[in-house]
Amino acid sequence: MRLTVFGATGGIGGEIVRQALASGHHVTAVVRDPARLAAIGDRLDVVRADLTDAGALRGAVAGRDAVLSGLGARGRADARAGVATRLTVPVLRAMEAEGTRRLLVVSAAPLAPAVEREALADRVALALVGRVFKAVYDDLRALEAELARSATDWTSVRPPRLLDTPLTGTYRTAVGRNPRGARRIGRADVAHAMLTMIDDAATVKEGVGVAY
Repeated sequence: MRLTVFGATGGIGGEIVRQALASGHHVTAVVRDPARLAAIGDRLDVVRADLTDAGALRGAVAGRDAVLSGLGARGRADARAGVATRLTVPVLRAMEAEGTRRLLVVSAAPLAPAVEREALADRVALALVGRVFKAVYDDLRALEAELARSATDWTSVRPPRLLDTPLTGTYRTAVGRNPRGARRIGRADVAHAMLTMIDDAATVKEGVGVAY
């Protein structure tokens, strides 16, 4: 497949690029600073672009089978500025202009509905995280609202606490909710899940929880 990756220098985005290349896909990595991109490969194209300019992004998404985004706030200051939403909206506009449909983005577990019969400790922990990082999740709620209004076939992937651990390929997913007892997952496995979901029609226009 021909894939475009935004946020390709981040933890999840970098894993998406590496795993996609290893699987034989052709990848276009859209970055602001190419020097920060660790991946290399014959099937890798690197595009330096202003991520706030939808017009500048159209060539990077035109004719692609899917667009995957690891864009998000790097801290609370970014979140208060609405970085995840502000950087993703131009991607949506570029995709709509080019007729590119499939989009997968990273969101977060606290945005999912409460899991039925979830253990009290897990409910309390998720609620606490949601309050402590309220600015981050408010930004992601705004992002998901933009997805819902768009013409794309989007999927919002909602991991809990992220770890820098090796790829396992063994994790749980749940469409429209979090897996029961969702507490953590490695960035490499989030990337793997996103690549796996590209052709999964059940995940289109849905939030999908992913966790160990």
